[in-house]
Amino acid sequence: MNRGGQALYDEHESVRARPRLHGTTILGICRDGVGAIAGDGQVTYGDMIVKHGARKVRRLHDGEIVAGFAGAVADAMTLFEKFEIQLRDNRGDLRRASIELAREWRTDRYLRRLEAQLIVGDAEQVYVLSGEGDVIQPDDGIVAIGTGAPYAMAAARALVANTKLSTIEIVQESMRIASELCVFTNAHIIVEVVALPEAAAQLDAAAAATQADTSVNVQMTTGGTSEAADTPPDMKEPAT
Repeated sequence: MNRGGQALYDEHESVRARPRLHGTTILGICRDGVGAIAGDGQVTYGDMIVKHGARKVRRLHDGEIVAGFAGAVADAMTLFEKFEIQLRDNRGDLRRASIELAREWRTDRYLRRLEAQLIVGDAEQVYVLSGEGDVIQPDDGIVAIGTGAPYAMAAARALVANTKLSTIEIVQESMRIASELCVFTNAHIIVEVVALPEAAAQLDAAAAATQADTSVNVQMTTGGTSEAADTPPDMKEPAT
């Protein structure tokens, strides 16, 4: 290998050897007229936890859509801006906006370099979007991304099948279980919720249960536009 090639190889090896920001868990559930997306708050750099309360979920389209992401924060913010445009152009049609974003994300020379995955949803549907053109709507209304995704999804499916817990309670409990199994996930959970009018009672009950539960640090906003929606979420590099 020539000197230039060797130098390039050494540079790449050096980059790969650096500590990176790792992992996350984002869980989305849509059932019974309620859509909820939750994310943990841990940011890990190499072997060190550098933040406990990062925000990885937010509201879009005047609070009617909830979304969470795993990936570099700058990349995710760019994708959220693009998604807001698609929602506006498609008059809030979540399915059509998701398809159009995935198409643009895959074909645009700049966007296809962005490293992130998104979960987007409303009170009736939820999707996983990726830069490979994926628009995945789960059969059971349960999706997850990030390093803790298998744990959160398995817990959610078990709770849906074997308990009478509400959608919001299932999201919170599933994230708590994931935080006990995934080293890159903590129990500082932020939940964003949207619901159909007939599901309002479920939201009130969930809010009361959240205040009474001291085992998990949960921040939950429901309906309308959250104040936190204007605050760019903190996020990490792509899950590994």
